[in-house]
Amino acid sequence: MTAVEDEAETKALPVPFRVSGAAATGSILQPLNSSMIAVAIVGIAAQFGSSAGVSWIISAMYITTAVGAPMMGRLGALLGARRVFLAGLALVAIGSCVGMLAPNVGWLIGAYVILGFGISAHMPNAMTMVRSYSERYGRQSRTAIATLVVCSQSVAALGPTVGGLLVGAFGWQSILWVNLPVVAISAVVVLRADVGFAGGGRVSVRDALHALDVVGIGLFLVTITSTMVLLVSLPGSPTWWLLPVAVMGLVLFVWWEHRAPEPFLDVEALARNRALSATLGRTLLTYTCCYCVFFGIPQWLQYARGMSPIEAGLTMLPVAGVSVVATMIGSRTYRRHGARRTLFVGTCALLVGGVLIASVESSTAPVLVLLLVAAVLGVPNGFNNIGNQSLINAVTTVDEVGAAIGVYRTVAFIGANLAVVVLQVTAGHQVDDAGLHRTGWFIAISGLVLLVGIVFSRNMGPARAVDSPSLSS
Repeated sequence: MTAVEDEAETKALPVPFRVSGAAATGSILQPLNSSMIAVAIVGIAAQFGSSAGVSWIISAMYITTAVGAPMMGRLGALLGARRVFLAGLALVAIGSCVGMLAPNVGWLIGAYVILGFGISAHMPNAMTMVRSYSERYGRQSRTAIATLVVCSQSVAALGPTVGGLLVGAFGWQSILWVNLPVVAISAVVVLRADVGFAGGGRVSVRDALHALDVVGIGLFLVTITSTMVLLVSLPGSPTWWLLPVAVMGLVLFVWWEHRAPEPFLDVEALARNRALSATLGRTLLTYTCCYCVFFGIPQWLQYARGMSPIEAGLTMLPVAGVSVVATMIGSRTYRRHGARRTLFVGTCALLVGGVLIASVESSTAPVLVLLLVAAVLGVPNGFNNIGNQSLINAVTTVDEVGAAIGVYRTVAFIGANLAVVVLQVTAGHQVDDAGLHRTGWFIAISGLVLLVGIVFSRNMGPARAVDSPSLSS
């Protein structure tokens, strides 16, 4: 893209909010459910008497979303993004209803599997709808993408607070029934938005299902599930027999994806597009750290500080406020200075936040200290996510962005699973001061590794923000 073209693109009108806002309504369901569960864990474990089983509720949801996100992105490209988006809303409603009535942990795990497939459909197809509208009507998509990220990050940060208020007032089931009005509103506004053309809709449902890489999906599921079961078992009795299963599953998955006519994950394209591959690698470690915060601190506030769910949620509120501001500033920073500076700021804040968790968070620390640490943790939440998602958009085409964001979400969900494992290893089932400090040092060391990678990386995409370069850029 030339300087003249870039300037013209920058001056183009943005995608209207009626489109980006409609897409965002469904996209908030994933961060909402991911973060609300953090303050509901204690109540669920108290009712069903199984902390380990509760951990599997989270893992089941994220394993499902890890598999579902790229698959839903592919289906959106084949069947139409809006159709798949709406199907995801239906699954969220079904999963929420099953979960509210769950008689035991097994039923609740099953409900979160359904819910996981539902929430995996939204961000990939929201990106496809936005980018398709942008290209069809000559609008710039950067502002719309910022809207999606701001909404997603704001809800993720607000989730513990909202969840705490709901759990404290109505019980843990309320984090599921709150999905129903969101689903209804999202369905109405998306149906009214002018995005019916997005993603094609060129084939029948039967042909689309046939086009899915079922073998690849199966091998990916075997690899991820066996790896997560092994990692979760490490603090107690390690299930070492799963290690060769995971390794063999990975080898077969890569071998098959190289030969599949329409692969589940195009490993060759990932290898060619180094900027995309590097971004996914950073995303994995970044999300692992972020979910250590979202899962670990609310549990610590309840177990070690003796807070109620409402108090724990309110203590996490500064993360939300700072995250919104940081996302907006990060969007501006990316537009003016590119990804490297945006991610540098976010990663420095992540490193500082990890050190603060490891050094000043304690059961006797003043509440003001906890609020200040929570505010610091909002900075990486905003800068890193807007930087990485904008970079994904910059190095993919409109036909590829849905699948690319699906892979991005897959990596994020794997990071969430890894966060559960990290918390099990560093803090155990009930997070105390010493366990939280170990988790903080993990975050700080991870931030340092990310910082070195950002400074020396040669694959940071274009120096300035652009909207639609090719995959080979």
